[in-house]
Amino acid sequence: MSDEAITVTGLRKTYGTKNAVDGIDLEVHRGEVFALLGPNGAGKSTAVEILGGFRKRSGGDVTVLGVDPARPTRQWRERLGVMLQSTSGSSVLTAREALHHASRLYPHPRDVDEALAAVGLTEKADAKPQLLSGGQRRRLDVALAVMGNPELVFLDEPTTGFDPEARRQFWTLIESLREHGTTILLTTHYLDEADRLADRIGIIANGSMVALDTPEGLRARATDAWVSWVDGDVTHREATPTPTAYLRDLLARHDGEIPRLQITHPSLEDVYLDLIGAAAQADAEAEKEMAA
Repeated sequence: MSDEAITVTGLRKTYGTKNAVDGIDLEVHRGEVFALLGPNGAGKSTAVEILGGFRKRSGGDVTVLGVDPARPTRQWRERLGVMLQSTSGSSVLTAREALHHASRLYPHPRDVDEALAAVGLTEKADAKPQLLSGGQRRRLDVALAVMGNPELVFLDEPTTGFDPEARRQFWTLIESLREHGTTILLTTHYLDEADRLADRIGIIANGSMVALDTPEGLRARATDAWVSWVDGDVTHREATPTPTAYLRDLLARHDGEIPRLQITHPSLEDVYLDLIGAAAQADAEAEKEMAA
């Protein structure tokens, strides 16, 4: 068995002259939590739909659990769990009944009550989806995605609409799945969620992968820290690659305590915004050159 749950080389998806996905290369290791980040329209959902066998690709090579998703089999689908962006709609089935129905599609399903508890829907087990809030419907979608005890789970913006408590419950579920060896690929707009859960992060902009690293590796790309303090009525904020040395010099110039002294190291969000901004600027310059 390969150590890679997903292998992607030169993945492309075009719509007319638009490259929704533009030559992505990617490997996701078995048992890994991999987060795919990027602004709206970057190509995240398109890539997930291709990997899950729901959308045809225009080019490139893709293998998911040893199978080309363009030629799926029932046995292959039984090994997957998929949650796309659309939420559970109107249904004659309650949440519990929907999970019971889904459990019959898999050879080794999870316990229904356990799945309901894992996503915080025990008290809403007998409610139909149309009577649930948007966040509660997303929780039901998560439960349906993991009902079959899948080897690999695709979760496309799973915590949209979740309240803080529900997000923490979701994080606990993901950590539990990881402990049991499940491979997880998720997209999210929440940087703290990716930082907490992901072993590695890929950042997509305009259909291209602009960074792929661990959360720690991405943060390390930012070399400057910020030193801030107040002097009288003036707030100072200086960027420096050597904050300790800067702080020694600052202390030497002041007697006593320095009001509101603070050293701030770049966050994952800072690095993400820098990468997305640089990609947008590069695309704008390329368009200017083509227009000229």
